[in-house]
Amino acid sequence: MDDATILQSTSPVAQDPSALKRWEACLNLDFSKRHDRSYLAKNLHVGPLVLQKSLHPEGDAVCHGVVVHPPGGVAGGDSLTLNVNISQGAYALLTTPGAGKWYKANGQQACQYLEFNLGKNTCFEWLPQENILFDGAQVKFSSEISLDAEAKYAGWEILCFGRQAQKEVWQTGSLHQNLSIRRNGKLIWNELSFLKPEHKVMQSIVGLHGNAVSASFVIAAGKVPDGVLAACREIQPKLALDMQARYGVTAMPEIFSARYIGQSAQCARQYFELLWQILRPWYVGLEATRPRIWNT
Repeated sequence: MDDATILQSTSPVAQDPSALKRWEACLNLDFSKRHDRSYLAKNLHVGPLVLQKSLHPEGDAVCHGVVVHPPGGVAGGDSLTLNVNISQGAYALLTTPGAGKWYKANGQQACQYLEFNLGKNTCFEWLPQENILFDGAQVKFSSEISLDAEAKYAGWEILCFGRQAQKEVWQTGSLHQNLSIRRNGKLIWNELSFLKPEHKVMQSIVGLHGNAVSASFVIAAGKVPDGVLAACREIQPKLALDMQARYGVTAMPEIFSARYIGQSAQCARQYFELLWQILRPWYVGLEATRPRIWNT
């Protein structure tokens, strides 16, 4: 991180006695390009959300980073905000070291806000590990992506309703979710959802059909070539991991979208990685290079 300006401050929330039981964390990152090298130009965090490190496992073209929430879990009333700015010509990839854990809310909503701004001829990939909603979690996920005319974005989200390792079922709580993508200020993709365990869509055959994992992979990089799309449609996840899995891809003029519904977050991520290996040479001109943290 020798290229970056690193700033740190203490959250004003910690000074407010009425807010002592919640964390409000914000991480602001700027990536720039200089002499054909993408690098972390600014790293400012308030509260417990930090960039563990930046590195270049695939050479100078792409700067990788690992975003860490040191408390390890998010409680009711907490909020996490990640702002990322990509300057002209820079390429960056961010991931997380492990699953995000969203605890029982005790009547308070926990929030995650993502705001990504991509400049001219940039590419940004947001490829976090799964988010686990504990029984009783009340969560709001909001993502706003702004693209320049030539910018390219790829991001996925994998949600687990309940802790599968403990055979926990998501019986109470709520999920508000929205994703908007704009190119030159024009809205090109918008998703909104509001889910509770008792909603019919959780069991409906046109909804989650009783499954505990819902995942989405969205790429905004223009029209997908026919050959690339055909190769994606041939991809199958390892169904031995999840015999109930339903999956598929859709291509529109501005957006590529892949969906997965099933019982295994591992299977969902494996499916998305296989798609990524096919898609990345198209939208960024580079082979897919797995972040090192995924191997630990």
